[in-house]
Amino acid sequence: MKRNMAFSHYCLAGLLLLGLSSCAKLPSGSSGQQSGGAKAVALPVGLMRLPQPQVAPPVNRDNPAIVSVELETKVVTALMADGVGYTYWTYNGTVPGPMIRVRQGDTVELTLKNSLDSPVSHSIDSHGVTGPGGGGKLTQTLPGGTSVFRFKALNPGVYIYHCATPMIPHHISHGLYGLMVVEPPKGWPKVDREFYIMQGDFYLSGDPTQPGMHEAVVDKMLKEEPDYVVFNGSVGALSEENALRANVGETVRVFFGVGGPNTTSSVHLIGEIFDRVYPEGASEPLSNVQSHLVPAGAAAIFEVKLDVPGTYILVDHSLARLHKGAAAFLTVEGPENPAVFQSVVNTSPSISGGHSSYSHCVGMPGLRSGRFSGENDEYHVIDAVCRLCTTGTDPTTIWQRWFSNSLLRAISKVSVASAANNAGANSGKDQSR
Repeated sequence: MKRNMAFSHYCLAGLLLLGLSSCAKLPSGSSGQQSGGAKAVALPVGLMRLPQPQVAPPVNRDNPAIVSVELETKVVTALMADGVGYTYWTYNGTVPGPMIRVRQGDTVELTLKNSLDSPVSHSIDSHGVTGPGGGGKLTQTLPGGTSVFRFKALNPGVYIYHCATPMIPHHISHGLYGLMVVEPPKGWPKVDREFYIMQGDFYLSGDPTQPGMHEAVVDKMLKEEPDYVVFNGSVGALSEENALRANVGETVRVFFGVGGPNTTSSVHLIGEIFDRVYPEGASEPLSNVQSHLVPAGAAAIFEVKLDVPGTYILVDHSLARLHKGAAAFLTVEGPENPAVFQSVVNTSPSISGGHSSYSHCVGMPGLRSGRFSGENDEYHVIDAVCRLCTTGTDPTTIWQRWFSNSLLRAISKVSVASAANNAGANSGKDQSR
């Protein structure tokens, strides 16, 4: 009863915010339940990750126009990580939803459909909309319903859109967010490639390392304790065959947003310095930026010219989140550039260097602790990958294998066990005093 009262309290806050009269009902089952205990349901056969949203092309138009945008909220079951399924609520079947790209001065007619099989009402609030609720109140849409509203894109920039149906963060934590890009009248300087990335935090029912299907839960979300913090909807969504790709000498632009609902992002591209960062798509960029903070519900544009070939990792430099999935890989091909970067000598038997070093690998809590040796199969799996560093294995390979999600689950299990052992040890010390 206490649980339901707590949910009702936070739902009421959302109602007051939007001026609504009723709260969207949570689907029956686990979405509003406590996070512990229940065994995960087996994965559907052939379950895959979500498809990736595409970057909308530049507007390339001199005059304002009426632009029609159509979004549909859909329930999609897909992999959050290898062996870990999740029930997403999406715009048009992807997380993030489609990039909406218009020109300053355009009039946008936005149609929101809520699929008939949706368990709850949905809506859309765009931070680029001038008007009460950003469209959230106007688009509260029942399953099977359709809402349409118009707005003028008054300000250039890069803006989050998200569901604004109470309980708002609960809807967002299912994946209901995306970016709206409003170009200035003359656009931005031309670049060779553009990418679309959004970070989100997810809160899973039961043991998030347990294979099977999982739902979103409220209690972890309210405590702000995410099980996964990922780019584009799942662990490894932008790695291996789905890695970002570019060539030496090219300039790339990244539209980056944080859907949340809770975490911020300290955006950093390991091995590069951003030439320009447009906070919120601001008219005046910052230059020569190592890391840039993007709050929840905000976005920015990052630009960098690529001088050296190799694989670069885009991370949230709150690096514990790296082990929850927050990484994207950028593969750059082309000739070496020794005038900018080269190895002179390295006599160490291990590969040295920053975030890919063996010392970084073994520095994780519990990974090299003797109490795990022989007691956890997961320890041996992680240790095997860490030892790749001592055999001359390329750091890119190490990190790609690191983000095979069985390892992430193993890391989580070892960390939990480490915490429990440490708590027991501390308890013993207390009792001996």
